[in-house]
Amino acid sequence: MAERRLGLYTIPPHRAFADTLAIGLIRRFGRDRMGLARGVVLVPNHRAGRAITDAFVRASEGGLLLPRIVAIGDPDLDEAVGPLFDPADAEPVPPAVPPLKRRMILARLLIEARGDSIEPAEAVRLAGELGRTLDQMQVEEVAASALRDLELTAELSDHWQSALSTFEVVLDRWPGELARLGMIDMVERRRMLLDRTAVSWRDRPPEGFVCVAGVTNSSPPIARLLRVVAEMPRGLVVLPGLATDMDEAQWASLGPHAPDPVTGARIRSIETHPQYHLKLLLDRMGVNRTEVAAWRVASELDATPARGKAIASAMAPAAFTHLWTTLPAGQRRFDGVRALEVATPAEEAQSIALALREVLELPGRTAALVTPDRNLARRVAAHCARWGVAVDDSAGQKLSTLPPGTLLLAIADAIGQRFAPMALLTLLKHPLVAAGEGRLAWLEGARALDLALRGPRPGPGLAGIDAHLREGDKRTAGVRETAAAWWVEARARLEGIAALSVPPSCEGGLSSLIATLREAATILCGEAVWARADGRAAAQLLADLEIEAADGPRQVAPGDLLPLLRTLFEEVSVRPPQGGHPRLAIYGLVEAQLQTADLMVLGGLNEGVWPALPAPDPWLAPRIRSELGLPSLERRIGLSAHDFSMALGAPEVLLTRARRDSSSPTIASRFWLRMEALSAGLEAPAGLAEWARALDRPEVYAPALRPAPNPPVEKRPRKISVTEVDRLKADPYAFYARRMLGLMPLDPVDADPTPAWRGTAVHAVLQAWSQEDQCRPDALKPRALAMLGDTRTHPVLRALWQPRLIEAIDWIAGELARQRDEGRAVIDVEQAGKLQIAGVTLNGKYDRIDRMPDGTLGIVDYKTGTPPSNKAVTAGYSLQLGLIGLIAERGGFERVDGVARTFEYWSLGRYAGKFGFIRSPVEGRGEKIAPEDFIATAQAHFADAVGRWLTGDEPFIAKLEPEFAPYAEYDQLMRRDEWYGRE
Repeated sequence: MAERRLGLYTIPPHRAFADTLAIGLIRRFGRDRMGLARGVVLVPNHRAGRAITDAFVRASEGGLLLPRIVAIGDPDLDEAVGPLFDPADAEPVPPAVPPLKRRMILARLLIEARGDSIEPAEAVRLAGELGRTLDQMQVEEVAASALRDLELTAELSDHWQSALSTFEVVLDRWPGELARLGMIDMVERRRMLLDRTAVSWRDRPPEGFVCVAGVTNSSPPIARLLRVVAEMPRGLVVLPGLATDMDEAQWASLGPHAPDPVTGARIRSIETHPQYHLKLLLDRMGVNRTEVAAWRVASELDATPARGKAIASAMAPAAFTHLWTTLPAGQRRFDGVRALEVATPAEEAQSIALALREVLELPGRTAALVTPDRNLARRVAAHCARWGVAVDDSAGQKLSTLPPGTLLLAIADAIGQRFAPMALLTLLKHPLVAAGEGRLAWLEGARALDLALRGPRPGPGLAGIDAHLREGDKRTAGVRETAAAWWVEARARLEGIAALSVPPSCEGGLSSLIATLREAATILCGEAVWARADGRAAAQLLADLEIEAADGPRQVAPGDLLPLLRTLFEEVSVRPPQGGHPRLAIYGLVEAQLQTADLMVLGGLNEGVWPALPAPDPWLAPRIRSELGLPSLERRIGLSAHDFSMALGAPEVLLTRARRDSSSPTIASRFWLRMEALSAGLEAPAGLAEWARALDRPEVYAPALRPAPNPPVEKRPRKISVTEVDRLKADPYAFYARRMLGLMPLDPVDADPTPAWRGTAVHAVLQAWSQEDQCRPDALKPRALAMLGDTRTHPVLRALWQPRLIEAIDWIAGELARQRDEGRAVIDVEQAGKLQIAGVTLNGKYDRIDRMPDGTLGIVDYKTGTPPSNKAVTAGYSLQLGLIGLIAERGGFERVDGVARTFEYWSLGRYAGKFGFIRSPVEGRGEKIAPEDFIATAQAHFADAVGRWLTGDEPFIAKLEPEFAPYAEYDQLMRRDEWYGRE
């Protein structure tokens, strides 16, 4: 009797895998009503199982009892299949250690191995990488002893030697941890179940058929099981896209290669090729490629056979691409495949959305976007929503980007930063906080607090916010009162997490932090935060983490919570519930396996996206991985190439890429370049890019004209300060916006100390020194140090500015003492005055006025930076000292009388190698104004400006003198970039 042929089949890329498989299984086993129901179909993942289920429904044309469809990658394989993988009479398999418990234990072992050189959050991140490396060793059945047998330490850099030694320490201790728990690794448990099943099926095959469909995992346990299934009387192994027509020389070049008998060296395998992992799977199954037959079934969603030949040609190994020129035209043509190259990701997303929308105009047609770029997927879904079309992204979204995740991260950030303004406001304004009827009032209070916290950072903790609201800038007193009234309610909700500013000192600190975090989220948002799929995913992760934290790092500070949670949240994908459009879909690469549609859009075809850059292994150097027989880091590229090849088999395919991303130009994917080179250029979709650009293009571009508002004369201000005169003359529009529209510039939240803020701080010190200490030289420095030591002083100011400030302060004290000895005396400091002149009220405040030895007045202005230049003064700007002198001479300041002849800027800046110098606008080199003419000149320029814009009717033109209008607070309001330089 002839030996039975192995049940090995392949479905080529140009055929729709799921539909072709379903039709073929119905033809083989559907004649008996229970024939299909008694069978089992093993698929790579749950999404592939759903695709095959849908294919059965399409092919059934009525009622049908489906076979059991099982994901072979299910971590609870025995529970999913029952006695099929775990017979009742078999020895029980130990339970698998939960992934999060394993990660926490590995993180603790890393900290214990490295000591204090690693933070808990970083240990958790590295534990995830370490766990993946351990899994790869177990999948490839590489014993831990093989690592110790390697003699490569001398060839490794210090970094890799340190990583390897830490890895070995953890590897030694990990079995003991598993024994303590009475558990085994999940990979090991799956191996035991698969091997047990293989042995059981070899001896007693199931009564129904067993079909392994779409599985390309080449691990030894999978290969052994597939070999057994292929040998079973009713066993079928159906591989996706195996290149049975590939030239034997090309096939052999893929590897793996035997070592050289003399040198022991191996030729490097081409692991980036889409057929490599299939060849490795066949090698491990112990079968030849010629033993694999074609699955001779067709479906309505197939492409032409010529497409399959063209795909195979495009994916030829690099050493054989020179043969492309000898191929017949039929093997180089991609009929039905179009390529769209646009300028930006925004255009790409818009074009894809239009292509999907066009499909809906034809009844019954389907379309799907396949891309590893989740940002592109979200953009496409948002564009489709413009037309009321909801498209679900089956790859899901990371928990860290969804509302419950961002809320928990915001709470952790506020804890870690001790309620710094930016972190606090981010939390208080979160859309889930105080949601419901009281949301509007809550936002009004949060916005008032936002205004009150503008500027440099207040003191730490809730107490720092309390103090700031009580003692902040007098100019914001009204806003602070409003914010303080609302802050009482907000503060009460934050009390529970305020105590976490002190790191926990006992074991179980992370569990305590997680419990407090969960309670804080509930207090701030109510139970709604845990509703919906994303809320349930967040609640489950926190519950698991609270339980497993006892096995993790012993000491976790509040500052570690944010990076730790972000690492874990980034790895949790929340998939949307069903409810999107039934004929459109968005898939990631894993979700797209075995899927098909009338139109497949393959988006994001740039290097680094598809294929993605190989993720580095921080534990094992590439040379060590090679010696151990582990997959190279580039194997993922080969798997991506196979996904790409299979997706090319749809009836119509649209390839898309953008020539640049958000930061730099991009390089086209190697897959794109291969297809372009083979076909001498792919056809572009007619009009699609133009439609995408036209969708949001305005009919007319109308840049704004230079603004020049001209309010009635009687509505114009009749009061002006000496510091506003330059703004009025150089940029009248900025003066109009500030004084007439009341639009005051806002400091950033948690701002670095600006020059104006530094100047205010220094003026306060000098004022207190003069008024309370009578300018005693020994009292100035202690006051400056007290200001720098205040908890409200910005740390940047304290750390970077203190040395120069103290040197400049010492200079001021010494200079005043020297001038006092020469007969110069301080009359007063920091006093305001006013003067009626030219039909308006001129307000001013001097920093200091001195009585000079000759009886005249000396006007002094302190500067923390560079004083105005004489060029600006002679041009009619920076005349503040002259206007102060004018008010003083006219009796506008109490206790001040006389004629002003001395005008000085005392700068704390650097000059001639030292901090602190005096400069006068009426002295020095170049063109200057005589001291006796300075006040008259200032008065003349002031009267001219007032007569033109305040008592006159000239329009407030934007940027009238740009050279003397350096500030940009109102540039956006005046739409400067639209008109500046056009006139």
